[in-house]
Amino acid sequence: MVTPARVVIGLCLSAPFVAMLWVGSYARTDPAFIGIPFFYWYQMLWVLVSTALTVVAYKLWQRDQRARAAARGGARR
Repeated sequence: MVTPARVVIGLCLSAPFVAMLWVGSYARTDPAFIGIPFFYWYQMLWVLVSTALTVVAYKLWQRDQRARAAARGGARR
């Protein structure tokens, strides 16, 4: 069953893959950040962003599962 929460979960989990596979968007040296070329700091930034998106996806999944369990429990009574 596709729900809005599951769509958001899918987007959260697929965004890092799309960002890293689209190499043309970050295959350059400028702008540098504290002397680090863009190519490197962009990838390191995505490590943090990916972590945050995975946490969001996990929390949404937990909420979705609790709602489904509550709906099943309410239907049985």
